[in-house]
Amino acid sequence: MKPTPAMLALALSLAPPALGAEAVLEEVIVTAGFRDTPLLDQPSSTTVLTGEDIRQRSAQHLEDIVNVAPNVNFASGASRARFFQIRGIGERSQFQEPLNPSIGFIVDGIDFSGLGTAATLFDARQVEILRGPQGTYHGANALAGLINIRTGEPQAQPLLRVEATAADYGTWSAGIVGSGPLITDQLLYRLAVSSHRSDGYIENDYLDRDDTNDRDETTVRGKLRWLAGATGTLDVTALYVDVDNGYDAFSLDNTRHTLADQPGKDTLESTALGLDWHSEPGAVQLEAALTAATTDSDYAYDEDWSYIGIAPGWYASRDQYLRERDSYSAQLRLLSKDGSRLFRDSTDWVAGIYYLGEREDLQRRYTYLDSDFFSRYDTDTLALFGQLDADLGDRLTLITGLRLERRQTDYRDSNDVASDPEKDLWGGRLVLEYTLDGRRMVYAGVSRGYRANGVNAQILASRETTDDPAIIQRLEALQAFDAEYLINYELGFKGSFLRETVHARAALFYMDRDDQQVKGSLTIEREDGSTNFIDYTDNAAEGNNYGLELEMEWLASDRLTLYGNLGLLETEFDQYINAAGEDLSGRDQAHAPAYQYAVGGRFDFGQGFYLRLDLEGKDEFYFSDRHDVLAPSADLLQARLGYSTERWSVALWGRNLTDEDYYVRGFGSFGNDPRKGYIVEPYYQYGEPRLIGLSASYTF
Repeated sequence: MKPTPAMLALALSLAPPALGAEAVLEEVIVTAGFRDTPLLDQPSSTTVLTGEDIRQRSAQHLEDIVNVAPNVNFASGASRARFFQIRGIGERSQFQEPLNPSIGFIVDGIDFSGLGTAATLFDARQVEILRGPQGTYHGANALAGLINIRTGEPQAQPLLRVEATAADYGTWSAGIVGSGPLITDQLLYRLAVSSHRSDGYIENDYLDRDDTNDRDETTVRGKLRWLAGATGTLDVTALYVDVDNGYDAFSLDNTRHTLADQPGKDTLESTALGLDWHSEPGAVQLEAALTAATTDSDYAYDEDWSYIGIAPGWYASRDQYLRERDSYSAQLRLLSKDGSRLFRDSTDWVAGIYYLGEREDLQRRYTYLDSDFFSRYDTDTLALFGQLDADLGDRLTLITGLRLERRQTDYRDSNDVASDPEKDLWGGRLVLEYTLDGRRMVYAGVSRGYRANGVNAQILASRETTDDPAIIQRLEALQAFDAEYLINYELGFKGSFLRETVHARAALFYMDRDDQQVKGSLTIEREDGSTNFIDYTDNAAEGNNYGLELEMEWLASDRLTLYGNLGLLETEFDQYINAAGEDLSGRDQAHAPAYQYAVGGRFDFGQGFYLRLDLEGKDEFYFSDRHDVLAPSADLLQARLGYSTERWSVALWGRNLTDEDYYVRGFGSFGNDPRKGYIVEPYYQYGEPRLIGLSASYTF
């Protein structure tokens, strides 16, 4: 029998003692903005997952915890979740074409947008998920939202903590964190090192192995904080992430048993450096940031998912994508403080300039190519931005923000395709915030986001590969795509009740998408029964996404804490006919479940013992905009029984305790099984099965 929210509430309705007079919920600070802001004072829809939330879920990667956030989904098609969707908007895959992300992804100020594999969570302080366009703050890479990971900071008090985990499927992890002063009151450090291993949840029957979809992930992060006098601080962050995972996830039989004779891989090696300078020269605050990151990835898979001679007419194919991406950014911001506020000291302001340069080289090795494919994609973005926060009275604040962006791209490849589109883009926000009595407020706002235009290089390179007039016509219609613009209307409430023991947040939103960019793929059958996929981006005329987000935490007693999150989402294409000629007008957009929920709580028994239960679920949703295959609805139960003291922590935990089958990627427009004559049928990638583990930590 499936667990339900009512069952969980019943399990947690133990008769707790009366709440202590001084007990309150801890204040949460959002750092993904121009100024650090308490979550209840921020006039936008945001979920913050704390370091304690991450530890309580034994989360190694963002995919292990992101479903707690309303209206947030992810797509795999790899060893980990690589792409995220907010309010139904976001990428689902990347192959040969360059990527222009809709969801920004930042780790300690360093831009990893489109590289979700790097979202390891060891020593993460909190994960902030901002829903809606972040055009003022982050620009073109945040059309629909932003995911911001902040890891532990250097501290003045010495710290040394070790952690270890063991679980099913050959899973184990170990990590160590050290922090403290190198020079008293001047130089602080923090060093975190972790390693995670697992055989994965797939058995390859042909090779008689259970580790072809394994995980081998290492993260090393070092931080220095120089306290340069009374008003200056320099933070230095150095990051190394090494992901060396297998990729053998799809089965011809739609089970966890595969038959590939050449299992794929999904590796990522990233080295990054970030410098942040904060000072207060006179009447303003000055913030300057420099980042540099280099990332090499190898994404490969056995395209036929089988072995030589599995059936008559069998084809053999392997596909591999080797990418090298370098990115550099620089930002300078000036912020007002007391003495520099405008209009009779009523208005705070921010002004800044930003540069982002990205260089990406791709080498594709593919069975059906006469020689390797090479491409280079360079992007340079220069932006000016500013924001005013004006007090219009004791309780009313008007927030206005604007970002002007110049984006230049240069694409070249070995198919003699060359393109250098340029675009001037702008985004912004206008928000009215009204403070009610106590710690409560309502807000109403409109924000504008954008996503740049581009060309479909693979389409341009394929025009000469066919003589079919119908296919040529389809290719010519998809040579380029326009920029997308999104206007988000939002009405929200945030507040605390019952002497700070209840925190509640609610947001109603309507998103109007103009020239909506839609990812698709032409499928052309070859003579040997295999399928040629030509990826492209197209523009739907219009689309709209609207819904509701509710979040609540309740400190019910000194021993019992409860929470509940709910996301409701409606998405549809107003006008869209895809490349296959199918009219999708009125159909739901892909990866946009109509509802998502997460409920749970923690009960402290006393003497350090506690129990935590979490139940999360989502409605069915389409995997793609080019076929009708659905991911079924799913409800997942998590639990943790633990013992914790000031130094020791040990816990027995489980995820997906009911061992429910759910899927993180799906295909439905081709056939791949020669035993069935390559008939078109759906194929699924399974999510994590039931996983039971034991975790422990000790702080010296």
